[in-house]
Amino acid sequence: MSDPRSRDSYSNFSQITTRWHDNDVYGHVNNVVYYSFFDSAVNSVLIKHGGLDIHAGSLIALVVSSSCDYHAPVAFPQIVEVGLAVSQLGSSSVHYQLALFQLGQTQACATGRVVHVFVDREQRRPAQIPAHQRELLSELMCSADNHQSGT
Repeated sequence: MSDPRSRDSYSNFSQITTRWHDNDVYGHVNNVVYYSFFDSAVNSVLIKHGGLDIHAGSLIALVVSSSCDYHAPVAFPQIVEVGLAVSQLGSSSVHYQLALFQLGQTQACATGRVVHVFVDREQRRPAQIPAHQRELLSELMCSADNHQSGT
């Protein structure tokens, strides 16, 4: 990915409205809320476009790693956009690159990374990403990082 802070690095966006209780005593959205924004964006795409059944499916996607870098504050009331791209796609894992933008802005307020591992719901062991979800995730691959991993 050329510049993870640039809107041009993302093709998928989710809009989220900040809520009153997202603000902390310092007057901006608390750092932990960014993780929920990222999680909501990723899972919304997987559920809506990838057919992930979070309630009864035999496979689930678990977060095994995440991080966030903060560049500028966001506060209530605001509409923000989460940019989503896939930076690495393995046989059972996927690495997402995310960025949080103020509505219409070209530079991110925050950038983050999340790694999902697809696992069997019952045994909690890594499992192959299903073909229809792999196709969706492949479409979200970063153009500069268009490579496959064996994980």
